Amino acid sequence: QVQLVESGGGLVQAGGSLRLPCVASGRNFPTLTMAWFRQAPGKEREFVANVRWGGVADPARGRVTASRDNDKNTFFLQMNSLEPDDTAVYYCAAQKEVSGKGNSYYRDAGIYDSWGQGTQVTVSS
Repeated sequence: QVQLVESGGGLVQAGGSLRLPCVASGRNFPTLTMAWFRQAPGKEREFVANVRWGGVADPARGRVTASRDNDKNTFFLQMNSLEPDDTAVYYCAAQKEVSGKGNSYYRDAGIYDSWGQGTQVTVSS
């Protein structure tokens, strides 16, 4: 497991943008698949985006972009054109890459064994 620390959340008006960084501890960061999930009150945890160890990104929707800086052990989530429905706690997660698994595997929250504490994003209308 790795230690993950998210930041960058806050209150933003609808239509605005936020960039969330997630800093990971340890030397094996480049070998990890990194993912963002979110959870709104009363709802299940939902996949947002991930970036595989080879740099391939898989966003769940068009208004988000996930990226990583392996030199800085940092994983990012850029969110644009934010809507009130984007209000949630956003979590960073990490899992060692598993050979032969496709995108659907890495969209499942249950396969990730390292999680950050979450950062609150609130979008006002």
